[in-house]
Amino acid sequence: MEEAKTNMPLLGDVFPELTVQTTHGPMNIPGDLKGSWFVLFSHPADFTPVCTTEFVAFQKRVPEFEELGCKLIGMSIDQVFSHIKWVEWIKEELKIDITFPIVAANDAVAMKLGMLHPGKGTNTVRAVFIVDPQSKVRLIMYYPQEVGRNMDEVVRAVKALQIADTQGAVAAGWPDNELIGDRIIVPPATDVETAKKRPDEYECFDWWFCHKPLGK
Repeated sequence: MEEAKTNMPLLGDVFPELTVQTTHGPMNIPGDLKGSWFVLFSHPADFTPVCTTEFVAFQKRVPEFEELGCKLIGMSIDQVFSHIKWVEWIKEELKIDITFPIVAANDAVAMKLGMLHPGKGTNTVRAVFIVDPQSKVRLIMYYPQEVGRNMDEVVRAVKALQIADTQGAVAAGWPDNELIGDRIIVPPATDVETAKKRPDEYECFDWWFCHKPLGK
């Protein structure tokens, strides 16, 4: 019997086509989300403590994601009935209404996205895919089951990608970088003439390390 192959999309790839059942009904991903940024994140299992804290944290940041034109989608290999009951429990017991869909994936879908890591058991690991309006994968993060994610970093990553698309590179820890704060890094010069002009045009540590105000 041929072993199932673990795959994962690479940065810049078009997100794999998936037809799935969710708590909001059937979905085609990424087709139904074309033209919008989205974050698809997997969790190991419903009715588990760390995953519950993550879902509450994601829900509390829905307004921030909406402001960025970004949609949220959860996913695990639990059945949709389990997802529905878990969402009901969160609303009843924690007074949080989960408004984003949760995908009921099967092993084939999870393997297609590289969410099943044999060394970490049979549940999906904590994967995060940030996908742009052209359905291209822009950022991927994987966490083990025992470590919950930082949702502020997911929000920051979406913001940073959107800014990088229009203004330039984003520094470490942006918008609180130790050297340049929330300023944007200017792409390094690639010829001698441009390199000579850079210190006159921007604030620079050197011609290859120049920066400008956000929004300029």
